[in-house]
Amino acid sequence: MIKHIYTSALDFIEGQLSPDLLDTIDDLSRNLGGRKSDDFGYTPEQLKWVLPVAGFFYRRWFRTESVGLEQVPPGRVLLVSNHSGQIPIDAAMIAAALMLDAQQPRAVRSMVERWVPSLPYASVFFARLGQVLGTPENCRRLLEQAAPVLVFPEGARGISKPYKNAYQLQEFGHGFMRLALETGTPIVPVGVVGAEEQYLNIGNMDRAAKTLGIPAFPLIVNLLVPVLGWLPLPVKYRIYFGRPLYFEGDPEEDDIEIGKKVAVVKAAIDGLLKRGLSERDGYFL
Repeated sequence: MIKHIYTSALDFIEGQLSPDLLDTIDDLSRNLGGRKSDDFGYTPEQLKWVLPVAGFFYRRWFRTESVGLEQVPPGRVLLVSNHSGQIPIDAAMIAAALMLDAQQPRAVRSMVERWVPSLPYASVFFARLGQVLGTPENCRRLLEQAAPVLVFPEGARGISKPYKNAYQLQEFGHGFMRLALETGTPIVPVGVVGAEEQYLNIGNMDRAAKTLGIPAFPLIVNLLVPVLGWLPLPVKYRIYFGRPLYFEGDPEEDDIEIGKKVAVVKAAIDGLLKRGLSERDGYFL
């Protein structure tokens, strides 16, 4: 009985997905060589269950516009984005753009913060959908597999900043640039406009965050509304994919030299954000 219900539900869900999406997921599953998941726990079949939900938020809730998807080159690539919004919905929408709006659907692998694997249940769920602990070794392995890898060099500094600092890029880490140089991987800058307004953070309780062992404990205005306050505001998302950037050099160069290259990427993302802010007519339009 349970198996019949599962099969019927899966048939219904597959009916909601395009043939190209189903082919992409089937190819990912075949590449596992008969295994259900890879060494990181990634289970492509799980995408079939999640994509309809992601598609609802991408197309209906946030009414996302993705610009420049055609500029993302084939093969391995580092997608380097600004980070905001208190929880990583921006990562989900970038991944949805590559699956739902790209001419050829592509499954993105996202690097996550070190504290994420400590979350019960959620950590397993994220892993099955392709998110991986953000270490250089893990990222290198994915790039060697020609995967599109999404990274957020601002880390927790970006996602948890209060709204008074909206769209102000925080300090970038250098690890992504060293990996790009080592593996000869192009970098596509990504600017996300809209996520800053989905949860309005008026400040962080640093002492509470330290006690709980998490990067930040935000004070979110939305949560003053019972139940519905947990939903992100239905702001309009705009995701801008920039031209790929190619870098050459020694990945072991000192931080000053690597920092100059990182600054080029950061400036490109800042330019995309400024473009997005100038083009929008309001938070919800």
